[in-house]
Amino acid sequence: MTAQLIDGKALAAQVRAEVAARAAALTAAGRQPALAVILVGDNAASQVYVRNKVAACAHAGIRSIHETCAADLREGELLARIHALNQDPAVHGILVQLPLPPHIDAQRVIEAISPLKDVDGFHVASAGALMVGREGFRPCTPLGCMRMLDHIGMRDLRGRHAVVVGRSNIVGKPLALMLLAANATVTIAHSGTADLAATCREADVLVAAVGRPRLITGAMVKPGAVVLDVGINRLEDGRLCGDVDFETAARVAGWITPVPGGVGPMTIAMLLANTVQACARA
Repeated sequence: MTAQLIDGKALAAQVRAEVAARAAALTAAGRQPALAVILVGDNAASQVYVRNKVAACAHAGIRSIHETCAADLREGELLARIHALNQDPAVHGILVQLPLPPHIDAQRVIEAISPLKDVDGFHVASAGALMVGREGFRPCTPLGCMRMLDHIGMRDLRGRHAVVVGRSNIVGKPLALMLLAANATVTIAHSGTADLAATCREADVLVAAVGRPRLITGAMVKPGAVVLDVGINRLEDGRLCGDVDFETAARVAGWITPVPGGVGPMTIAMLLANTVQACARA
């Protein structure tokens, strides 16, 4: 391997330590940061994600309110609970774990969360603030990616070309806007982009967030590029892998994130950071 590894676990630990210090200061001043996490149904992966978030809150000194609801919970009941949490001054962040059961409109639920407590950064008001460069909460995974770039000395991307493979509203588009704000030239691509390999080879910063195991190979990476792998896929043998073929890409890239242990830990770390920020702004 020639690429230098961006250790997401180590960086996330640093972010969590910063968050814990801020949370302790706020708590000492009489305002303990608090995050409400709502899980609807019994999706096994969601249960793991929620447990990890609740545990991370405890380690950072953030109070968590963990609510588990039956899969047949009516949408109106969920909206009413969100409304109550919006009105509670002791709750600073609200997160409804996705996916939701099919009878519940996920976008309606997201829009029900107060933008002041939208620590996931999914509300349309948060998206609008990002679009025009105003203060607001940024989605946690893109925010973690930007923190990783800052960590390796790439805060200002002036003169750099970034390619984001994956155009979702959760990762692709918000990250593209953040990269633009850092002065990069940005291209958004996807798995069906004509000559995707040629597009990727133009990237000084290449982000894979498309949900296709090992789609990005070393032959698609510009020598010396920074490769951020947002994907997490489970193979038939149970192993996890990203959207990047790590073995071949690492021979070409300058910096690269592993899966697991790369972008994933940063996502939860930035959720904690957003929650503390929400408390500080309250």
